[in-house]
Amino acid sequence: MKILLDECVPWPMHKLLVGHDCTTSQKRGWGGVKNGDLLRLAEGEFDLFITSDQNIRYQQNIAGRRLPILELSTNDLRRIRAAAAEIFAAVANIQPGEFRRLEIP
Repeated sequence: MKILLDECVPWPMHKLLVGHDCTTSQKRGWGGVKNGDLLRLAEGEFDLFITSDQNIRYQQNIAGRRLPILELSTNDLRRIRAAAAEIFAAVANIQPGEFRRLEIP
């Protein structure tokens, strides 16, 4: 699966997503691109968008999008690492167009 990590997600998280092709919006040259435009750009090239932006579902019209969005409740790498199994399961089970919020303790 091709996964785009939002700029608010720590890059070392990609090591948890073994077997997936991960990149960041910055590495694609999309750093600073607003979420609406970023989602449009990503939709044609990626299978999943992961963010920790808690406002994305309120700021963007995510209905009708094909690109699934996984929103993490934190961008704290220590907490993300501790929830690696839950994140991996969410990635494996997310469906096209789905918005899923993953609460990370």
